[in-house]
Amino acid sequence: MSFPNGSTDTTGRAGFGWSTGSGSRSRRRVRALARAEFVLFGRNRTAVVTALLVPLALPLTARPAIDRGDLKGNLGAVMLTAAIGFSFLYAVYTSLVSAYVARREELVLKRLRTGELTDREILGGTALPAVCLGLAQALILAVGCAVLLDAGAPKAPYLTVLGLLTGVSLSAALAALTSAVTRTTESAQVTALPLVFVSMLGSGIVLPTDLLPDPVAAVCAFLPLSPAVRLVRAGWTGELTAYEAFGTVLTALAWTVVAVFAVRRWFRWEPRR
Repeated sequence: MSFPNGSTDTTGRAGFGWSTGSGSRSRRRVRALARAEFVLFGRNRTAVVTALLVPLALPLTARPAIDRGDLKGNLGAVMLTAAIGFSFLYAVYTSLVSAYVARREELVLKRLRTGELTDREILGGTALPAVCLGLAQALILAVGCAVLLDAGAPKAPYLTVLGLLTGVSLSAALAALTSAVTRTTESAQVTALPLVFVSMLGSGIVLPTDLLPDPVAAVCAFLPLSPAVRLVRAGWTGELTAYEAFGTVLTALAWTVVAVFAVRRWFRWEPRR
């Protein structure tokens, strides 16, 4: 079977479908791959520091802007949103860009495709440690902000859960897509910067969208991670109406579908020469 990137699957399996075996065998394969990825991640000290410490430290840089704005009453919710947004960008997105590129250039992805693993299992198993790390950080940050910054309990927790799930899923898909235009692991941090900077400034992470001019905020609302960040914050503040929440969820799902389609179309399994 031919794939869009020109590679050929010699096993005759569907590229992005689940294996023809039982679901339990598929889950075992994904868990085995995820365990191997977790070990490799633990050996990369730079990736560990970036993924663990940056999302915890960077929200402090947003505090001066928050203090200058009319948001002091929502300090806990704003700081929590910033911290979780950084988890999307650093614990999941940037770490996965490097992981996908490294596995591709070392021919790991190519070798995995000759076995029983499907393409979806390979991509999912590689992403699972980063996704779990992002979710674990979000839980720790939520408890910490609730206790230390008096953020209180979420008024609409289902919105926060939706925001977390769509945020980590979309971050993983965007990482796979960014890896397609990244030649080496050394350049991974460079190719990831545009999305990181745009999301930090326009998606309500460093600078809450409440502080942006209305026309700018309206445009930034359609950035890839903006819906997920907005849902996370709205889950704590309850600031969205049912209609607004529905539209935000639809926008987040639309971005996820577009990103997954793009990955299926342009993800590269062969090293870039």
